[in-house]
Amino acid sequence: MKNRGTELVKGFRQSAPYVNAHAGKTIVIMLGGEAISDANFTNIVNDIALLNSLGQRIVVVYGARPQINSLLGIHGYSTPYHQGVRVTDESALNIVKQAAGLLQLDITARFSMGLNNTPMAGSQINVVSGNFIIAQPLGINDGVDYVHSGRIRRIDCDGIHRQLDQNAIVLLGPVASSVTGECFNLTSEEVATQLAIKLKADKLIGFCSEQGVIDLQNNVISELLPNEAETELQRLVSAEQDGCGTARFLRGAISACRAGVPRSHLISYKEDGALIQELFSLDGIGTQIVMASAEKVRSAGIDDIGGILDLIRPLEQQGILVRRSREQLEQEIELFTIIERDGLIISCAALYPFPEDKIAEMACVAVHPDFRDGDRGALLLNRLRQQAKEQGLKQLFVLTTQSLHWFREQGFIESKVDQLPMEKQALYNFQRRSKILTLAL
Repeated sequence: MKNRGTELVKGFRQSAPYVNAHAGKTIVIMLGGEAISDANFTNIVNDIALLNSLGQRIVVVYGARPQINSLLGIHGYSTPYHQGVRVTDESALNIVKQAAGLLQLDITARFSMGLNNTPMAGSQINVVSGNFIIAQPLGINDGVDYVHSGRIRRIDCDGIHRQLDQNAIVLLGPVASSVTGECFNLTSEEVATQLAIKLKADKLIGFCSEQGVIDLQNNVISELLPNEAETELQRLVSAEQDGCGTARFLRGAISACRAGVPRSHLISYKEDGALIQELFSLDGIGTQIVMASAEKVRSAGIDDIGGILDLIRPLEQQGILVRRSREQLEQEIELFTIIERDGLIISCAALYPFPEDKIAEMACVAVHPDFRDGDRGALLLNRLRQQAKEQGLKQLFVLTTQSLHWFREQGFIESKVDQLPMEKQALYNFQRRSKILTLAL
């Protein structure tokens, strides 16, 4: 029980920064019909409800391909496809509306659960559906009339935002009306993508059968830029491996990222808790499609002090770093360089120059324990080395009690106290017995 309790507390503490970071953010979630028919769907609903309770603004877009196909089979009816889009005639449209309507009622009912033995106990979630999307016909292409297959003409963003402001979940499906009062069958990926773009959403999230995009070695690709995602999309299409929604989502995610949506996430609808793990853990569990790398190296500012303190306090308590007060950090913040990932500071270092001696100290080097397997320390060293060169300095030095070998691997050599600048010699703590290492620039 003690170990389980400790793990619970640790996980809860680690998720706290993400709870704060995601609060008030707008998220569009794309649920294909395959996800809805999976045994894990109840858990997905519970997790979406949890996000809603944590203050996230959620739009859920559901698809109905397998459900439509099933009803078509029952009625002994089939629909042709042209360029990957279903041709929806009048008879097919009635079946599409039936499948979409049943799913809307079923999903709304799931969000209404409040039994004491369920994760949604005590919750009261308003699920709002409506005519927020106006459609228009796809028309005729290559001589093929799509009839009642359509595309989005406009979206009532103000109306959706009003519902989100009231903490409601907006639920939208693949059928939308036109200005002429007709109904049209839309693709869920177009609806989700355009909603994410027009609402200026912070995230677009999709579910597929795999735990994201899988490479040729059968590993999950954790992060893709849009051009890299395009390459993976072409590979999937040429191999005819859609992965129950992977290719469809990638098309939308690429468009969303290029139109300004910062992050798109692809996770598995089969994995219990995948949504929570993806959003509330450092590394996530699926694939991110991002406008730029999730990690960036930059100079620190006054707003970064809290994050730096969170990073260095454990190392100070272990005696690895010399303790710095918030006031000292405020005075020295312009000397710090940080690595930021998803709004969290995961690494930092400071450069203290001694211009008269043509040397600088690299100090307060810290890397979050979950990211120490990477090359982030070397990345910071290269950044600070460049800064020192730009200032006309000739050497770097460090004082360390536990990272001697790492610095030696980077080219530092051991030195003595009397080789430090006089100002630093006066401050040297002989009780700590820090090793002194220098690096020629």
